[in-house]
Amino acid sequence: MRFLARLGMTAGKQLKGDALTNRKYFLQTWGNSYAGIRRLRPGRTDLQLNLCFEMSSNQEMTPTAETESVRPDVDLADVQSAIANAQDHLFSRQHSDGYWCGELEADSMLEADYIYLHVLLESGDPARMKRALAEILRCQNEDGSWSLYPGGPGNISLAVKCYFACKLMGMSAGEPRLARCRQWILEHGGVVACNTFTKIYLCSLGQYDYDAVPAVPPEIILFPHWFYFNIYEISSWSRSIIVPLAIIYAKKPFRKIPPEQGIDELFVGGRANADLRLRLNRKALFSWRNFFLVVDRLMHWAEATRIHPLRKLALRRAEKWTLERLEMSDGLGAIYPAMLNAIVALRCLGYAEDHPQVIRAREEFERLGIEQPATAEAPEPTFRMQPAVSPVWDTAQAICALVESGIPRNDPRLVKATDWLLSKEVRHPGDWAVKVPDTEPTGWYFEFRNEFYPDTDDSAQVLLALHRVEHPRKDAVREVAERAIKWEFAMQCRNGGWGSFDKDCTKMIFENIPFADHNAMLDPPTVDITGRMLEMLAAYGYTRGDQRVEKAINFIFSEQEADGSWFGRWGVNYVYGTFLVLRGFAAIGIDQGDPRIQKAATWIRQVQNSDGGWGETCGTYDDPSTRGLGPSTPSQTAWGLLALLAAGDHSSDAVAKGVRWLLARQRPDGSWDESTCAGPNSQSHYTAAGFPRVFYLAYHLYRQYFPLLALTGYRRARESAS
Repeated sequence: MRFLARLGMTAGKQLKGDALTNRKYFLQTWGNSYAGIRRLRPGRTDLQLNLCFEMSSNQEMTPTAETESVRPDVDLADVQSAIANAQDHLFSRQHSDGYWCGELEADSMLEADYIYLHVLLESGDPARMKRALAEILRCQNEDGSWSLYPGGPGNISLAVKCYFACKLMGMSAGEPRLARCRQWILEHGGVVACNTFTKIYLCSLGQYDYDAVPAVPPEIILFPHWFYFNIYEISSWSRSIIVPLAIIYAKKPFRKIPPEQGIDELFVGGRANADLRLRLNRKALFSWRNFFLVVDRLMHWAEATRIHPLRKLALRRAEKWTLERLEMSDGLGAIYPAMLNAIVALRCLGYAEDHPQVIRAREEFERLGIEQPATAEAPEPTFRMQPAVSPVWDTAQAICALVESGIPRNDPRLVKATDWLLSKEVRHPGDWAVKVPDTEPTGWYFEFRNEFYPDTDDSAQVLLALHRVEHPRKDAVREVAERAIKWEFAMQCRNGGWGSFDKDCTKMIFENIPFADHNAMLDPPTVDITGRMLEMLAAYGYTRGDQRVEKAINFIFSEQEADGSWFGRWGVNYVYGTFLVLRGFAAIGIDQGDPRIQKAATWIRQVQNSDGGWGETCGTYDDPSTRGLGPSTPSQTAWGLLALLAAGDHSSDAVAKGVRWLLARQRPDGSWDESTCAGPNSQSHYTAAGFPRVFYLAYHLYRQYFPLLALTGYRRARESAS
């Protein structure tokens, strides 16, 4: 599951003032405790965070001065004991089939959409839907809104969806929870401020007008591959979401709901007086944004006059495309929004509720759910959905961490895990092959089955895992690895970097398309994936003598921020990007004394928290001046340590304090906890980005295998030095 790298970087480069000034401002306005504070930015003093973090005094989010005196030596016996406990815990999480798969935690939009789907199609288990409602209410902010990540500001689309889900489940608009939410929504623009996907969902239940939402015409699937705009010039996840959504838009499903379940009260000035259409930008009349809005209005005129001669052909092609990608997959794209859209699209196309395709699509969708039984601490049971599942990713990461930590390379448990990974190799051409023809299909996807969508990041991590393990079928593994490396090179973009699912998916003009307001239309090359690619290629003997490797290195250096850090597309955020870049550079043999490397290491040390850990919030995608700031977490502390170790620093105060932080917070069972707070309303710190500024998540195993990897790196560096 792997866009907005350039947007974040550009925003960072446009900031006024130096990074230290921005950092001081952030610290002054946040203060040293997270309880009940407001985040203030220049010109913005009303963005409440509603954090439930209860940080103790030794977890202040303040920088560590490099001159602080801390004994640099940590007892290696303590480190080794922690490593052994972490190994045991990680093995205890291994599935009997050999793989690892931790939970993917995300925001309440998943549960709200779950309720919407079943209300629209008059399906679902009422008891489960009630438990989904309980999960939604559990995550509501004190101001009535819902946030994309714990502690973040309210989000209008998410708040509207959750409010609507509550009403669909029988809650009254007069209930205090909904009254607070309604006030917040109206203060932030009301329903018309929501994104396109939210509005189309609302249309199907009569709460918005189809002729006012951005058009998503199915005819786009007919555009030939050589045409400047075609579905293979947008990101794979947008493709899998938009094709079934285009079917929904064309068929315009509608179910009437009781008036008391409606949300007319969420329109500023009332729905009858609301201007529902997107407005032209009067300050920049001659812009791509306005061009696409004019095209959108022409498409609506054609829709109203029924001038769409290719509609039947387009729907047949979209149906065929969707059905093909439901095969060899755990649902369309194996990601939540595409799977939901596919179910609705199939029903719109006339597939009966008991049709095998619908039954299978529903079962795959429901398997993303997790039942949370009642406990003494949280007496009400809840139900939550995951955006996807991550067995290939987690298994490859776990193998690498365990082998590096000292588990024998031929350990039967690791061999079994490797066999499981080998069984998941892609051998069928997918969407990627449109831009990369004449390349033998291979690679790995993120989930259990997703044959059409292998990605370069998972594939690189799997290749690292295959290299780490001593497998009895060495020749077979070598053949697989050689094939996969050829595929990875074929996927390299023109500028030397790697995107995730597609090659050269970089036509920025498409971000101005009206229905592209989910902020994830493209899949440009990113430094975090490219850094991992360098680490993998180095493991297989590639060096800077290879022009493709040198091109990748030049791409990464060209993307370095002024303060020395690198943007993280798939992990939060600059700590993640910098860690992967430095690790890749170390593996490929770039001199650790290079000023650019040491500048990055200095930045990592500067953003270390005073408690010794590292942390960074998803808010850095909105405000890059706050990069490197946030409450310390196990996964991000591990990334900070790994970054310094890769830069040749294994004896500084910063490293010692980071190691001590991890040792002090390891639980008796060998695990680490990444919860925001204790109690029934606890959530995880979100340290991964699905779509920056739109969708974030928490990988529950990040907090386990990354600290193990960091402690192992520290132990090895100390042993080598001595």
